[in-house]
Amino acid sequence: MQLGLVGLGKMGGNMRDRLREAGHDVVGYDRNPALSDAENLADLVSKLAAPRAVWVMVPAGVTEATIDELAPLLSPGDLIIDGGNSRFSSDGPRAGRLSTRGIGYMDVGVSGGVWGKENGYGLMVGGSDENVARMMPVFDALKPEGEFGFVHAGPVGAGHYAKMVHNGIEYGLMHAYAEGFELLEASELVTNVPGVFRSWREGTVIRSWLLDLMDLALTDDAHLEKLKGYAEDTGEGRWTVEEAIRLAVPMHVISASLFARFESRQDDSPAMKAIAALRNQFGGHAVQQAG
Repeated sequence: MQLGLVGLGKMGGNMRDRLREAGHDVVGYDRNPALSDAENLADLVSKLAAPRAVWVMVPAGVTEATIDELAPLLSPGDLIIDGGNSRFSSDGPRAGRLSTRGIGYMDVGVSGGVWGKENGYGLMVGGSDENVARMMPVFDALKPEGEFGFVHAGPVGAGHYAKMVHNGIEYGLMHAYAEGFELLEASELVTNVPGVFRSWREGTVIRSWLLDLMDLALTDDAHLEKLKGYAEDTGEGRWTVEEAIRLAVPMHVISASLFARFESRQDDSPAMKAIAALRNQFGGHAVQQAG
């Protein structure tokens, strides 16, 4: 099957390689000429036979502009797939605008990171049954072998919604491992923290790919001394919490893990300063002076 692929970064470039290894004809475009198979989007479209399918794999901040530039170059019957981390609420209006040109639209949440080329990608798809069936050869090539790693989650928007929740869960799982690491490091009894994490990789109920990655990190840096305790957050973590508020769904773990990332960016927490001041005022508890 032939596919246009826009965005050949860490994810897109590996996806192109995996698809080509499966025998698909992939024409890629990237702003970096060293990576690109086409000079620009118009050149990309010209290299594709109608009806075309173009997968957009660019950062969320430029997705809308990329699709707006791409749409006038396409024809009725063509299909655009957004595989980036767009907010789900953008998908319906985007599909509506494209439908006036006769262009189909799908959203695909993609998980797998830099390991996806080797292991396959988890795909969460939103779109019509017809468009999903049309793109199944591509999905089959990208996903892991076997029955897992793919879902047609629902209509347009459902793919990005599922990926949003996936990333929210990821926040919570990572933070649980992180808290466990901190407690083990503080223990007077445990002398081999990396070994504990490695032992959990098989035969335990908390084994996971994230645990495997934690083991790899600790193998390289047993006490994580090379790293600063600072973590960014993606939009999806915030969007998950926003949806929990909108739908009145209690979400203690995921929201706490998001707020912990905010806390990691504070060299000297204003909230903790306020708590220290209050403890001093009501109980005369000692405070540490800034200096």
